[in-house]
Amino acid sequence: MALNKSMHPRNRYKDKPPDFAYLASKYPDFQQHVHTSLAGRPVVNFKEPEAVRALTCTLLKEDFGLTIEIPLERLIPTVPLRLNYIHWVEDLIDGQKQPRRGIDIGTGASCIYPLLGATMNGWYFLATEVDDICFDYATKNVEQNNLSDLVKVVKVPQKTLLMDALKEETEIVYDFCMCNPPFFANQLEAKGVNSRNSRRPPPSSVNTGGVTEIMAEGGELEFVKRIIHDSLQLKKRLRWYSCMLGKKCSLTPLKEELRKQGVPKVTHTEFCQGRTMRWALAWSFYDDVIVPSPPSKKRKLERARKPLSFTLPEPGLKELKAKASAVGSTGCSAVDCVTALLEKTLTDLRVLHKRVPCRKQEQSLFLTAVENTWIHGRQKRREHKRQLRELPRAPHCAGTTSQTAVATAGPGSPPPTSPPKRSSSQDEDTENKGTPSNEPSKEETQTTAGEQALEDVDMESSARTETGQETDPKETADAASESPPKGPPSPSALEHFLFKCLLNVMLEEGDVLVEMHWVEGQNKDLMNQLCTYLKNTLLKSVTKS
Repeated sequence: MALNKSMHPRNRYKDKPPDFAYLASKYPDFQQHVHTSLAGRPVVNFKEPEAVRALTCTLLKEDFGLTIEIPLERLIPTVPLRLNYIHWVEDLIDGQKQPRRGIDIGTGASCIYPLLGATMNGWYFLATEVDDICFDYATKNVEQNNLSDLVKVVKVPQKTLLMDALKEETEIVYDFCMCNPPFFANQLEAKGVNSRNSRRPPPSSVNTGGVTEIMAEGGELEFVKRIIHDSLQLKKRLRWYSCMLGKKCSLTPLKEELRKQGVPKVTHTEFCQGRTMRWALAWSFYDDVIVPSPPSKKRKLERARKPLSFTLPEPGLKELKAKASAVGSTGCSAVDCVTALLEKTLTDLRVLHKRVPCRKQEQSLFLTAVENTWIHGRQKRREHKRQLRELPRAPHCAGTTSQTAVATAGPGSPPPTSPPKRSSSQDEDTENKGTPSNEPSKEETQTTAGEQALEDVDMESSARTETGQETDPKETADAASESPPKGPPSPSALEHFLFKCLLNVMLEEGDVLVEMHWVEGQNKDLMNQLCTYLKNTLLKSVTKS
């Protein structure tokens, strides 16, 4: 499931992701960072800070009329994620559009929360900042957007949160505070050492930000506890206190801390943007505030149980039936033939599977994956092919020529004269006759193109999910171009399986629907990869036919 479906209901990017092609045609600064994938999709490389900055500035200009500047050495915010936080604050303060007052703790160089809040809702903001560079850029961004009447950027001392910032404003009651605290406690955490689950895939976007923006003593947990400590003294000076969290594990101890301190109103939520997840915590000392409900556990459960699926259209089923017959399938229905092809592919992948009872006109397989052969096998064969290409080749037909000479020579004839030795480069020129020496052979070109297609789709997936775009399964490149080594897994591997799932094959209005239901395991992304592999294997068969 694409996580953009779980974005805030009022987020403008929830059902309409940014159109990279349109934005590139309108904004030259953004156009240079947009590339076309082999699948024909415009993509952005979120590993490049310049590309992330260009997208953020372009979206703010196009959708909100804001012109900002951000240095590459400071935090570059993503607009859809920040919008989620703004909309949740609207929910906290009852969503009224009347002028409200807020505090942004550590506004950053972009000053994005005050700029969005002032532009969208006319909110007044006190924006604090400790970093000199961030303060200068934030002040400039406010001034060049003519929002100085609504946003006041103030420089505060290091480690200042709320208490010192409100010393001069003893009479004003603020409606809320927002904060994107430093996530990490040290450099190792910032690099993902000892803080990121080893089974999780690497981040799909670059990590930018100054030291004060991404690191603090004790990480985000201690940082937010300091805000809680300030709130216990300020209490009703703010109607709502809120913070965004980068780690889900920080949520429970912070809620426990609020409970111990006797805070009467506490709530939390989650923010989704592509594959990025954030959590937010809010608390209040007012009895009359409306407390938004936390994310529904039932909704989470339904989302977790939703199967992965793909459809094989009716026009291609005839070709699949013929291919199934070739591999020994005796079934006559489309469901039986597709199931037989899936079993053949799973056997090649060394994924354990067995048929289980199911409804009529359906087939069900219970899968146990013990190793990631659908990805790792391809990588190993690519390395093997590369090594073979680098080995010196034997002289062309040398063995055949020698044998022929011996066979035709009569008794007593002198031994055939050996041809002079040739260099490996000469051999390659002879074997690849007709092919320029600086170009790969046809076979190499096809392999390279197939591998590049898969790598290009990986880039496209990262770019689309980062902005909440859902990858179209029909446009995914063919990751099934090579088969992994055959053979059953070792007994020791069975004790440490990757995941188990139930695969159902059924008929749906003439088409064949394949569904994969998660049962248990380490990482659902692995099941997603396998689903894509199986889909591409079947669709490739139809295309070749």
